[in-house]
Amino acid sequence: MSKALLRYIRLSPTKARLIAKEVQGMNAEVAIASLEFTPNKAAQVISKVIASAVANGGYDAQDVIVTSCRVDAGPVLRRFMPRAKGRATPIRKPTAHILVEVGTQKSSTQDSKKKVDSKSPKEVAVKKAESTETKATQSVSKSKSTPKTETKTKTASKAATAKTTKAKKTEGEEK
Repeated sequence: MSKALLRYIRLSPTKARLIAKEVQGMNAEVAIASLEFTPNKAAQVISKVIASAVANGGYDAQDVIVTSCRVDAGPVLRRFMPRAKGRATPIRKPTAHILVEVGTQKSSTQDSKKKVDSKSPKEVAVKKAESTETKATQSVSKSKSTPKTETKTKTASKAATAKTTKAKKTEGEEK
């Protein structure tokens, strides 16, 4: 994955974001070609930044996709225009920072898999903990005849203690 950053470009970030959203996820070559014929100042600038990001990574434009195209607000140049009766009205000349990241299709799919996998271990751990608790509760209830007056919390605590004692016994046997 390679990046290109263009800072302090004299164009409105809100207008540039409209173009940046269209480009995300596109093939780099198709994105550059479509931006060349878009009648917008931001399109020409973003096209050059995409070409720079492709060159920074040493890729061929056909082989990469635009994984991220972000436009952040830069400093605003403040000017004043004289008006009638000695007044002045402010003029805002915004600047923008454009960040483009390109990567191969394999790396982008691996990134999406990592995002999915980063959530799943927590869910898997919770499911495993629940299943072991139910198995331990079932084994305790089979081994000991528990009266029906005991609550589920007591059986769960017994299961947890039985589990820890079993773990300690197996550790002792391994040593």
